[in-house]
Amino acid sequence: MFRFVTGDGPGPVGLPEDRRKLITRLIIVQYSVVGLFVALALAFWYFQVVEHPKFREMAENNHQRTLGLRAPRGVLFDRGGRALVENRDSFVISVVREHSHNLDHTIQLLAQVLGVDEATVREVVRRHRSQPSYRPIPIVEDATLAQVAAVTARRLDSELPDVLVERVPTRHYPTDALAAHLFGYVGEVTEGQLVDEGFHSGDIVGQAGVEKVYNKVLMGTDGARRVVVNSVGREIRTLDEVPPSEGRRVQLTIDYDVQRATEDAFKGLGYSGSAIILDPRNGEILAYTSLPAYDPNSFAAGIKRATWSDLNSDKLKPLQNRGIQGRYSPGSTFKMVVATAALEEGVITPDFRVNCVGSATFFGRPFQCWSLKSLGHGHGALDLEHAIEQSCNVYFYTLGNMVGIDKIAKWAKLLGLGEKTGIDLPNELQGIMPSPEWKKATTGEKWYAGETISVSIGQGQVSVTPVSMAVYISTIANGGTRHVPHLVRAVDQGRGWQVVPPPPPKSKVEFKPETLATIHQGLWMVVNGAGTGGNARMAGRDVAGKTGTAQVISLQGGKAAAGKTEMDLRDNGWFVFFAPRDNPEIAGAVFAEHALHGAEAARVARFAMETYFAKKEGRPLPQFVPPPQPAATPAVPVVAAVTGGVRHE
Repeated sequence: MFRFVTGDGPGPVGLPEDRRKLITRLIIVQYSVVGLFVALALAFWYFQVVEHPKFREMAENNHQRTLGLRAPRGVLFDRGGRALVENRDSFVISVVREHSHNLDHTIQLLAQVLGVDEATVREVVRRHRSQPSYRPIPIVEDATLAQVAAVTARRLDSELPDVLVERVPTRHYPTDALAAHLFGYVGEVTEGQLVDEGFHSGDIVGQAGVEKVYNKVLMGTDGARRVVVNSVGREIRTLDEVPPSEGRRVQLTIDYDVQRATEDAFKGLGYSGSAIILDPRNGEILAYTSLPAYDPNSFAAGIKRATWSDLNSDKLKPLQNRGIQGRYSPGSTFKMVVATAALEEGVITPDFRVNCVGSATFFGRPFQCWSLKSLGHGHGALDLEHAIEQSCNVYFYTLGNMVGIDKIAKWAKLLGLGEKTGIDLPNELQGIMPSPEWKKATTGEKWYAGETISVSIGQGQVSVTPVSMAVYISTIANGGTRHVPHLVRAVDQGRGWQVVPPPPPKSKVEFKPETLATIHQGLWMVVNGAGTGGNARMAGRDVAGKTGTAQVISLQGGKAAAGKTEMDLRDNGWFVFFAPRDNPEIAGAVFAEHALHGAEAARVARFAMETYFAKKEGRPLPQFVPPPQPAATPAVPVVAAVTGGVRHE
């Protein structure tokens, strides 16, 4: 037994100092050993019990691999059941970093085997660094059979155990560039879409057109396959598989033959532009054309850098969806707005007459009629029907001055101009219907009465999109119901076609009977009388329509003319139409870029209508035959400023 003393006396009595220190050290060592064993026991418990599931999964993953199975997108059909957009099989070659022992070596060898630039492969891998390492990084989409064979051989030799070759469904547009801006295209999900829309990295999603708007309907649900692999990553057997679920089938309102007809006519005449043709009874779009376009197949498996660069640098702007994003002066096709406002507001009656002598003066400034330059004289005294037929500028200058800009703007919007139509396509632009309030808010300046005169014939600040023009003429055709143009007719939810109810109309106006009768008669005379729409005339069809010519240079200014060709400065042509005049079933707007006048646009409309009625009646479909062309005028660069002239029809 030890004995202790207090104060400054010696240590335990009877023990030398060295032995006392030794005992203390032994006690410390004893406790340390006990503590070490306790720590080891706790660690053993933690790793063997608490973390057991995790390490079990990791061990299984050493010989198991889960492969994603991409779901085919839903097929798009036209209103008659013809497949417009389908899927095809392609091969994707990917790298899985989790299974790579030497990623740098894999990149070098893979680039050599695929025949692609090594820096490109490294850049692709770098962009996907933030993704989980188990997720495959696609290096080549839509690989060639030679590339697939080369990589497969290397895998069999165990040189590329971290490279996958998968067969996946890829979007296929069998009709090439037909209705490209309508269908849109697909592509790998962007970083912005990953954050905002909840997609997964590597998803193929719609990036434009119907593909984008109805992406969630078309995408389907991806599946997965769990396989056992050996030490070099080669698949041995499949453990289980969840098959992918194909996206929903969608039936569009488009009629393939009418769509083909509008594009054939445009190409046959050699014009860019847009044509929107719809059923005025419900707003179903029968044809949607925007040219020039692109081949959506170029995007389906990842667009090549050179192709993308070419599309963006093309001066004809094939990526611009002219139908909803092109804004143009409507020209004389706007005159029905002024006529409607004048009749509905009680400013005039249909027999109101104006004497056109070729020009008129308003607010101290002369305004000419197109007839003075083209005919050498004015139209004489005209009532409203004949003013529409002759497209008399002086008549509508006078009418616009009497009605006023506020009422013109009011009726333009009721008919669908100056507002978005609500079509189910992305990024639709809104046209401009100027008014004193609009000008004050936009420029801070007041409205001048002389501006109303220009607006009366569709000039000045008025701008419209082709789709809004189709709604405008459709509203006039059906008697005042402003339908929302739409592209989807039915969706197969797995139980057969389910009709998609059309969107409700945006507005309904009860026109005076004399308003409709007068305007319809005037439009009928444009095509079947002495008007400028004779190119749309069809025996027994009672086509009604209106041409319009929209100046280009006056809108762009003299400076913009420098470096342009004569073709660049030619006026744009419009034709809006419906048929038959009574109980119309087809209506639309054709915009022909630099076509000089609306008569050329009327040719496109006529061929579309001929195709529509021939198909409806079971007759052979017509073939478009371009009219004989005059001797071509060389495209001469314009080096001097050019001033705008007087609008003509």
